[in-house]
Amino acid sequence: MNQNDKNSIFKVVVYASCVVLGFLSIFPFFVMFINATRNTYEIQQASISFIPSVHFFGNLNVFAGKSFNPLVGLMNSMIISVSTTICATYFSSLTAYGLVAYSWKLRQAFFTFILIVIMIPAQVVNIGFYQFMFQLGITNNFLPLILPAIASPAIVFFMRQYLMATLSLDIVDSARIDGAREFYTFNRIILPMMKPAIATQAIFVFVGSWNNFFLPLIFLTDNSLYTMPIMVSLLRGDIYRTELGAVYLGLALSVLPLFIVYFSLSKYIIAGVQLGGVKE
Repeated sequence: MNQNDKNSIFKVVVYASCVVLGFLSIFPFFVMFINATRNTYEIQQASISFIPSVHFFGNLNVFAGKSFNPLVGLMNSMIISVSTTICATYFSSLTAYGLVAYSWKLRQAFFTFILIVIMIPAQVVNIGFYQFMFQLGITNNFLPLILPAIASPAIVFFMRQYLMATLSLDIVDSARIDGAREFYTFNRIILPMMKPAIATQAIFVFVGSWNNFFLPLIFLTDNSLYTMPIMVSLLRGDIYRTELGAVYLGLALSVLPLFIVYFSLSKYIIAGVQLGGVKE
């Protein structure tokens, strides 16, 4: 067997493995979307089916017949997740830029403090955070779910490491010589260069915020402010009968925005090309 044959066999094995792994990744979502069109009896009799059923609108009526509106839940989750993603990525990028582009006395100490904050479990501060928000009178509000994203130490660390590897300070110096202000330099030059890093973190932040269940559950008491994870959990809370089809429909509605965000931002991750450059 010559080298070309070995390479061909290796490629076949790699492609076959990728197909199998891709199928295993997609299959659970496929089953979920199929079950969203079936009723409870069909799901209990045969949990896996490859053929859609005819009970989609019946499940939708069950979902819409509750004391909450799924469209309102989608909108609430979208407002919280989009706002959280924008705050987390922008302000973390700005902080990381300050740690890289400026030389100041306590820069290393500040970065060490950020690393220490990363090590603190979020669950430790939840009680104190709730008490603080309660004293401010904003417990039944979206603000406690959005504003903490401004301080995201893990994202700051990631952005700093990205800038350390990709940013040439000559670009910043050139912008200053041309008379550009600091925020103009950051918004018009640095941010476009950070698109791959921002897209990567935006996916993680959006998914984490969209799937967040605990904090919205303790902060939001008005059903008009409920997010999709809370609404889906309430579908399983019926003590008489749980409509599994409606539950799967709620899960499918929750997953769709995640697909849209991922496929919209994945091209920036794959591209991963730094914009701009300076000739030495």
